[in-house]
Amino acid sequence: MAETESSTVIPQDFDGLKTIILERKAHLPKRLRQVAAYALDNPDEIAFGTAASIATSAEVQPSTLVRFAQHFGFEGFSSLQQIFRARLRERTPGYDERLRALSGNDHSKLESGSIFNGFVAAAHRSLDNIATSVDPEAFERAVNILAGAETIYLVAKRRSYPISGYMAYAFGKLKVKYQMVGTAAGVDDDILAMAGPKDAAFAVSFSPYASESVNQAKLLASRKVPVVSLTDSAFSPLAESSKVWFELVEADHAGFRSLSASMAFAMALTVAVAEKRRRNAPERE
Repeated sequence: MAETESSTVIPQDFDGLKTIILERKAHLPKRLRQVAAYALDNPDEIAFGTAASIATSAEVQPSTLVRFAQHFGFEGFSSLQQIFRARLRERTPGYDERLRALSGNDHSKLESGSIFNGFVAAAHRSLDNIATSVDPEAFERAVNILAGAETIYLVAKRRSYPISGYMAYAFGKLKVKYQMVGTAAGVDDDILAMAGPKDAAFAVSFSPYASESVNQAKLLASRKVPVVSLTDSAFSPLAESSKVWFELVEADHAGFRSLSASMAFAMALTVAVAEKRRRNAPERE
């Protein structure tokens, strides 16, 4: 109990717990920080799993789960687990039944058809999750930051690159000034050197995070360029450099993750930014 906060107000719901974890994450001991990252990234597993199975997945000892719960004022891990179970009960019913049907293993069907259904099911789950996980107020703040920029710098690598590629295409069609960071010519440093406080950046990176994207976001933030980011964890290194960041975890099929929800988010953000700029055009003139 030595690590317990004496003045802790015990969180009453998942959102309250998440807020407190994020406030204290920089000061958590290494193992408790490891549990915190796993808990926020895998809330359903925390709700359904046993202490032993969760500890194995989080790569910690079961006693660490107890220490983690007590750190936030709970008597034990089972008390903390109730918060995660309540989250599931309160969540709006979505495509669960449909997903189970789609992902079922019907041996009478061709293997390729099963793979197709599996990816469709994962896409449904991703879109269902993002519909309830994106904070409208945070989305509006992100739109305002990007819409007010002279130039929007797009930062993404590897699996995230198609997202910035789509946004570049759409911004070009919508006549919004942008700059892709990530060129075959290898002049990223020169491009970033042109960014200033009147500009803004949108960065995307998912685990395992692209170190180049993380470093570029940090560099832009150090130059007073406001950064909006899309990532998959509250413990993502992008979050530390961002004015506004969004957590989006894509569902997977057989270990493969698509970009279904990420692309929907990017499409919505791009069009919203263009619309905001159109409305603000008379003021600029």
